[in-house]
Amino acid sequence: MDWDEKIKGYMDRAEQIKDHVNKLKEEGKYHEQIKIAASSTGFSYESLFKPYIRDGLTEVWVEDPYVRHVHQLYNFLRFCEMLLKCQCKVKTIHLLTSQDEDSSAQQTSALAEIKQSLRSQNVCLDIQYSSTIHDREIRFNNGWIIKIGRGLDYFKKPKGRFSVGYCDYDFRECHETTVDVFHAKHTKTT
Repeated sequence: MDWDEKIKGYMDRAEQIKDHVNKLKEEGKYHEQIKIAASSTGFSYESLFKPYIRDGLTEVWVEDPYVRHVHQLYNFLRFCEMLLKCQCKVKTIHLLTSQDEDSSAQQTSALAEIKQSLRSQNVCLDIQYSSTIHDREIRFNNGWIIKIGRGLDYFKKPKGRFSVGYCDYDFRECHETTVDVFHAKHTKTT
């Protein structure tokens, strides 16, 4: 057997495995747990969420009690920008968060600005507040559910305003957290 035949065989097998994993994902029999180690890089929103964003995705629910402080508001904005850049047609983003008691005017103003900016992209932002929210979860209307222990706020503060990772989150160091990804077809609701 020559090298070309071996390589073709390996490539065919890789395609079969990929097709099998995609089938499991579509059937909802898929659960992935990603452990993000402290100070690791390469976990931008694009890297983490893109495999689960498909055609037909039109609605997203973000439940995160900590979209209050400036850096958290920027994280939410970056998440929204990531959705806009993907090949899906998101029309509505729902945000459920808690109200910042100390600086609610800043939070309200920033979210209103994000809402207006998204409206200019033909995306509706629905904002709700809860004083009892604790868990963090992102749900896509294509069935995918992503639970991140730290919510959208799993990035460390950059080392400086002009350091690598300040703009591109693939280079930004992360806090340690766990990400669980599963499909709604594989869950029971009570």
